[in-house]
Amino acid sequence: MSVQKIGIDAGGSLIKIAYEQSGSFHYRKYPIADLDSALGWLKMLAPDAAVALTGGKSALLKEQYFQRGFIFPEFDAACTGAVYFLKDEQINLDEKFIIVNIGTGTSWFVVEGSNYSRILGSGIGGGTLMGLGALLTGETDYSRLIKLAETGEKGNVDMLVKDIYFPQEPPIDGNLTASNFAKGSINPDSSSEDRIASVINMIGETVILLSMQAAVANQATKIVYIGSTLAGNEPLKQCLASYKKMVGLEHIFLDHGEYCGAIGALMSL
Repeated sequence: MSVQKIGIDAGGSLIKIAYEQSGSFHYRKYPIADLDSALGWLKMLAPDAAVALTGGKSALLKEQYFQRGFIFPEFDAACTGAVYFLKDEQINLDEKFIIVNIGTGTSWFVVEGSNYSRILGSGIGGGTLMGLGALLTGETDYSRLIKLAETGEKGNVDMLVKDIYFPQEPPIDGNLTASNFAKGSINPDSSSEDRIASVINMIGETVILLSMQAAVANQATKIVYIGSTLAGNEPLKQCLASYKKMVGLEHIFLDHGEYCGAIGALMSL
């Protein structure tokens, strides 16, 4: 069966591809280092397909591989894709809501009806996870870092509220972080698992803090999380979800949220 349309989200770390075949959407992703093999496969699969590109490296891909390709703005692609997946998963959001795209860095968007705008950005994201993960554990594989974090204990690296108040009872949840990595000097024997768990905790807490501020400023009560850093990353999802009751916001994680940019680009064709 021939492929007629392809959407490619070329980011700083990954190439995400969405293509339509026989009336269904299919998804693939590759590390940016595997760019040549990924696009070689794609050009064999669909040499005559219409291609829409988005992401930071879209201009490079257009110049080197898809001269007839169409570049769709990155922020438009992410929001268009997120709205599509919400409808596909039958999640009805009639009111204003916030999209949080956790990629190499993190971007926040406010969505109301068919209108959306980027309101905030942070350098904390997947690039932080990979960079600090490599520095603190020596591991450079994403899946391996997540696996390490699943058995790590952030409290061996982070100073928690209960550490400060001990032996008294703290006035707030004692498991909240008082200071990220503050035990680094007093517990130098922390494990790689502990250190990467602390990194993910820092990312999650930073994201939820900024998400809460974005929601309050825009009078929204629902947060939709998307982006490649959430793919297979249960520790980060659990960190974000743990604040649901505390901050009074509904958290929504999309099944194919890492492909919002790619599917949004495809839908522009």
